[in-house]
Amino acid sequence: MTAPLVLVLVQNLPLPGDRRVWLECRSLRDAGYRVAAITPAAAGDPAYEEYQGVHLHKYAPPGETSSLWSFIWEFIYCWVQTFFLTLRVWRLHGKPAVIQSCNPPDTFFLIGFLLRPFGVKFVFDQHDLNPEVYESRFGKRGFFHWALGVLEKLTYSTAQETIVTNESYAEVARTRGGVPANKVTVVRTGPDTTLLKPKAPNEDLKRGRKHLVHFHGVMGPQDGVDLVIDTIHYVTSSRARKDVTFSVLGKGDEWERLRAKVTQLDLEDFVYMPGRVTDSELFDYLSTADVGLSADPPGPLNNVSTMNKTMEYMAFGVPVLAFDLKETRYSAQDAAVYVDSPTPEAYGEELLRMLDNHQLLVRLGEAGRERATKVLDWKFQARQYLGVFERVVGLPKGDQQRGARTSERSSAHS
Repeated sequence: MTAPLVLVLVQNLPLPGDRRVWLECRSLRDAGYRVAAITPAAAGDPAYEEYQGVHLHKYAPPGETSSLWSFIWEFIYCWVQTFFLTLRVWRLHGKPAVIQSCNPPDTFFLIGFLLRPFGVKFVFDQHDLNPEVYESRFGKRGFFHWALGVLEKLTYSTAQETIVTNESYAEVARTRGGVPANKVTVVRTGPDTTLLKPKAPNEDLKRGRKHLVHFHGVMGPQDGVDLVIDTIHYVTSSRARKDVTFSVLGKGDEWERLRAKVTQLDLEDFVYMPGRVTDSELFDYLSTADVGLSADPPGPLNNVSTMNKTMEYMAFGVPVLAFDLKETRYSAQDAAVYVDSPTPEAYGEELLRMLDNHQLLVRLGEAGRERATKVLDWKFQARQYLGVFERVVGLPKGDQQRGARTSERSSAHS
């Protein structure tokens, strides 16, 4: 008998570049499910490929978004592309047993609703609280904040099960979303520490200086990259520290403006800011860095969100400098130094204190790697994740024993 097909819908990042979603796809594959995914294409990606046993169907992404109306256009464009590719997946691979919708956005519930009469189940994998994303990005509430709340509620109500990334999001699902507690599962974005692990440092990346301080991630208004650049300016100008090189990797809606800011502040000699890089290059920087910056400032979204980069720093044994946010403290615990005031001066002073205390850096790095491998690793999260699909569609026939072993094996695949 053919194994159930799980169709994963993701708009935020191309696959396999979205680490969380790719770990989920691999775990489903290893448990014996057939897996297909619909995702935007990265540069040079084919419209279809079978990659590591997962059927990837891709569409050309819309242009960069910055204004409110450009976001609305992006949601419409991606929804239409995703809907027609869903029909293509059905034609080529058979009817999906379950659709997993990964937000943002909270618009794919309508695909789940339209396919419900055909027996297709719907699972919501909530990565972001979109009303809070709107408030953090645009600094206001109003009609669109309300509309995003309606879309979120409709997504909750369409789903047979809801997956969230932490307990704060679970509380939102139960209270604001009205989801029964037994239908909400916390699956943290744990790193695969068999893949994300330190290798020999590349001292050339320090460009002849004593220290390397690193940031990577999405660059949106709520991600704190402005503060990172202001901190670099404070450290190199106000404090006249010329012994630190900074790597600022990743891209996003704010990248071009932030890159121009680096030039305006005359920081180019200290800052490497190329945009997105390959995993191999990223891992080189993570293996060499003295400190990893999690500069997400306090706010309605960041206060309750789990930052993937924080756990990736920990997986590589990189000490973390972060603001004292609830879920960041849960993730990092003794692997981070926490800053109370979201100012370049406060953040910069703590950074310099860390760089000048080698024993502190060693202790923080060891604590981070240990917590990443023994508590946060994806193999522990995979058990919770696969339990959702076992409840919704059951294990693949003849694979019950294999499914029980999956969480121990899935992190061994790359």
